[in-house]
Amino acid sequence: MRTSPPALLPILRSQVQGDLLAVTYLNPDEEFSLTALATTVGASVKAVHQEVNRLVQAGLLRDRRMGQMRLVRAETDSLLCRPLTDLLAVTYGPLPVLAGALAPVVGIEQAFIYGSWAARYTGQPGPPPGDVDVLVIGSADLDDLDLRAEQARQTLRRDVSVHQLHPDTWKAGNDPFVTTVRSRPLIELPIGPTQEAPHEMGTRPRPDRRDDRTGLGRNGRSQP
Repeated sequence: MRTSPPALLPILRSQVQGDLLAVTYLNPDEEFSLTALATTVGASVKAVHQEVNRLVQAGLLRDRRMGQMRLVRAETDSLLCRPLTDLLAVTYGPLPVLAGALAPVVGIEQAFIYGSWAARYTGQPGPPPGDVDVLVIGSADLDDLDLRAEQARQTLRRDVSVHQLHPDTWKAGNDPFVTTVRSRPLIELPIGPTQEAPHEMGTRPRPDRRDDRTGLGRNGRSQP
């Protein structure tokens, strides 16, 4: 059965397609196995396989075999690379970009995107989201979070606001802010001690003649 177009970017055929394009085009120096992509975007290997086939046939992804493994990456030689990368950065970009930015930060137990971007990502209709709201659970250094948010802002071309909570406050759930956030869409970023960030799941491609790639070149903070 055909799925509805994603609210974030209705010109795409599916949410999985948008996630796959974002992971590959916002990490243009990486190659990904289908299993790694499935883990990163939270989809089945079968669904990823089907979408990858379509995108390879359309000339948007490039693939090669390494033994039994099929590796894919963005087709950076295409004339569509730059405009597509820009479009993905401002729509699907927050998930892979913020996961990669926050993964190295010490002291983060969990991190979520909430607010209007999370609402569109989960299919709620509405205007394009403005800034990106991030909730960090942990005791990370606030200056480090500021730096990572600024790096993400430059890629996403929109403000990134980070709000940090102590794990006990988050678990208790009786804070008015926590109650409000929990009642609305939350997208967990794949970071933390038991999860791998998207950029860590890729592999560096072997050099070839087409290795010239094109890539993408004050947040709020509080503690209880």
